[in-house]
Amino acid sequence: MADEMLGRLARYLRFFGHDVRYARGLDDLEIARQADSEGRILVTRERDLARRSRDSLLLRSAEIGGQLREVRRAHPEASYVPVFDRCAECNTLLTRWVPPDRSPWPDDVPADRVRAGLEVFECPGCSRRFWEGSHAARIRSQVSDWFSEVVGP
Repeated sequence: MADEMLGRLARYLRFFGHDVRYARGLDDLEIARQADSEGRILVTRERDLARRSRDSLLLRSAEIGGQLREVRRAHPEASYVPVFDRCAECNTLLTRWVPPDRSPWPDDVPADRVRAGLEVFECPGCSRRFWEGSHAARIRSQVSDWFSEVVGP
């Protein structure tokens, strides 16, 4: 569970396929209670909030690359390869989208690319649609850069 200050980190961990709940609009006591009751690791940058949960990870870095490295150091057994199988917005597992047989074609999906074989995935939770494009390539490249950085002592 990522606290409200770590929305971008929650999205990246979801890119890796991790089930990450984003605690938006909850007070610290409720965040800790939900993390504990759901058996989640609470990831936060707030020392007091980290103390409230049985299993927490207190991050020091303010930037996303540093935060991901801290998470990976604490949990090296987890996957840190982008697989894009969860909705980055609501955390639901994605399903393959089936194009409509007739019009109208959805405005948010590139019809020509789908007809040429592009796979599109849909979130059953929030109905957003996703596909591999330049955004996915940029994320993979950025993650590779972040994890290959040499970190000092």
